[in-house]
Amino acid sequence: MIKKNCAVFISGRGSNLESLIKEADNDNFPIQIKLIISDNINAIGLKFSKTFNIDSYPIDYSSFKNKKEFEQNLLNKLRNKNIELICLAGFMQILSSEFITSFSGPILNIHPSLLPKYKGLNTHQRALDNNDKVAGCTVHFVSEELDSGEIILQKSLKINENETAETLMNRVLRLEHQAYPEAIKQIFS
Repeated sequence: MIKKNCAVFISGRGSNLESLIKEADNDNFPIQIKLIISDNINAIGLKFSKTFNIDSYPIDYSSFKNKKEFEQNLLNKLRNKNIELICLAGFMQILSSEFITSFSGPILNIHPSLLPKYKGLNTHQRALDNNDKVAGCTVHFVSEELDSGEIILQKSLKINENETAETLMNRVLRLEHQAYPEAIKQIFS
């Protein structure tokens, strides 16, 4: 199997990155992670670069004049590494429509709600505040509108009676670790 070269964009602990790295070890998994990009130079997830010998590129957004320069720098790095797929995994920068259309391959995102519900942040608390009975995660293609691209896959779970935003977040995160690899297999199989 010829694997697609993938870059994973993170901002924090990188737990979805770690799950994708472990899946990519499997000969039948359709991607290989060639680059980790972080807009947080102190992101905990950058440790996986050393652990798994993957190139990383931590960038300080404030070192660029503007978003256009920042994104052009990213695009150049992706081209230099022959990246064919981007997986956003907790990346906190919103990519511009110019970036999305300039990148030649698919861009995926994992979101901790059952889209179209609860786009943006604080998804778990919003689900609890609305007395939802079910929560989950969505893997979708990135489009120009935030958290609105075509849905690839969703996974759900029942919200427990005494659920807190933190317990729900941790339970949904475990679902994310299953959903992201499944969605990638679905796209490239």
